[in-house]
Amino acid sequence: QVQLVESGGGLVQPGGSLRLSCAASGSIVSAYAMGWYRQAPGKQRELVANIIISRGSTFYADSVKGRFTISRDNAKNTVYLQMNSLKPEDTAVYYCNAQTHYGSDNWGQGTQVTVSS
Repeated sequence: QVQLVESGGGLVQPGGSLRLSCAASGSIVSAYAMGWYRQAPGKQRELVANIIISRGSTFYADSVKGRFTISRDNAKNTVYLQMNSLKPEDTAVYYCNAQTHYGSDNWGQGTQVTVSS
């Protein structure tokens, strides 16, 4: 099992930017895919972006497409989520996820993102 630690959350005004980081305890190249999910109070947890580690293929939810960018740095064993043009609707706890080649999941503890004026 791999340990994932998210960081970079905080309070930002609408239209602002944040970069979230997900640091893994082991090499991220051992994972098939990594992604970012978010969950607001009273809402279901939803996938916002993911990346296939080996080839860098990405997926984005329609609600964040054009505003968010997921990337990986294999040397630092870290996956990032660059969030631009933030909206109040983006307020949530953001969780990092790693999926193995066998389909099992590992989760981080989450980091709070609050978008408010």
